[in-house]
Amino acid sequence: MRAFTEPSELRRLVREGLGPGCRVTGVERLRGGSKKGVYRLTLTGTGAPPTVIAYSWAPQENFWPSVPTDPLAPASGLAPFLAAHHTLHAAGARTPHLLYASEPDDLALVEDIPGDTLETAFTTDPPRAAKALAGLGETLDHMAAHTSPCPGHTSSATSEQLTLTRALRDLTEASARDSGISAARPALSDRLRELHAAVTPRTSYSLVHGELGPDHVLLDADARPVLIDIEGLTHFDPEHEHAFLRLRFGPHYAALARASLDPTRLALHTLALHLSLVAGPLRLLDGDFPHREAMRSIAEHNAREALRLVGPPQ
Repeated sequence: MRAFTEPSELRRLVREGLGPGCRVTGVERLRGGSKKGVYRLTLTGTGAPPTVIAYSWAPQENFWPSVPTDPLAPASGLAPFLAAHHTLHAAGARTPHLLYASEPDDLALVEDIPGDTLETAFTTDPPRAAKALAGLGETLDHMAAHTSPCPGHTSSATSEQLTLTRALRDLTEASARDSGISAARPALSDRLRELHAAVTPRTSYSLVHGELGPDHVLLDADARPVLIDIEGLTHFDPEHEHAFLRLRFGPHYAALARASLDPTRLALHTLALHLSLVAGPLRLLDGDFPHREAMRSIAEHNAREALRLVGPPQ
C-alpha cells in the first residue's frame, strides 16, 4: 500500500510558513496528480486563510516508473516549480501565489483558488468560462512573447530534432504495447520523418506550459485564468503547446488558435503528441496508479488519432 505525505509533515509546513498561530484542522488529498501530491488544508487561527494548497514532491507521491532521460519530459520537484512560478510571473501570467517553500523537503504552500476549473465552467457557467477563455488567450500571447534562442533545457539540438527523437522512442514503446500502432509502425515512422524534414528552421522559441488543458486552468473571483501544474514550463515551439490545446479544448480551441502557427510544425507536434499519449499512459499503468480506466481511455483515444493521421494500412 502506497504511503503518501504524512499529515504531520503538512502541519509542520504550515507552522513554519504561516506561523505557530495557524493550525491545520483538515487535510484532503486532491485527485489527479501523478508526480506530486496536492492537498487542501483547512486552517484556523488569527490571520490564517480559510484554506491553502500544499504541494508535495516526495518520492512516494510519484506514480511514474523511471524512464530514460528525456529533455522534453515535464520536470518535477520544488526547484522547477519555483523557476516556473518566477518565469510566469515575469511573463505576466497568473499562478497561485506562493506562500512558503521548504526546499529540503520538496514542499510548498500556495494560495487556494476557490471555485471551478475552466473545464468545469464550460458546462456550469458558460459566460464566466468565455471570459476566462479570452483571458487565457491573452496569457498565451504574453507567454509567446517571452522568447529564448534555445529550445527546452538544451542548446545542442533543434526543437524539431528533439520532437522527432522523442516521438520515435514513443512509437517504439507504443508498438510494444498496442497492436494497431505496431501494425502501422512503418507508416507512422515515415510520416514523422517526412514532417521533420519539411519544417522550416527557426531560432526563437516561445514559453510553453506543455500540458495546458482546461483542467489546469483555475478561475479566480474575477474569472481570470490561473495556471497550475506548471513544473514543465520551458521554451519550445508554440505549435507544441497548441497541439495539446487543440486536443484538450476541443470546440473551445477556436478562441485560442493563432494564425502565426506553422502548419507543418503543428502537424509534427500533433502526431508526436498522440504517440506520447499512447506510450505514457500505458507506461503509467505498469505501476499502481489508481485511476486506471481514465489512463487506458487516453491511450486508446490517442492510438486511434495517430492511426487516423496516416490512414488505413496499405
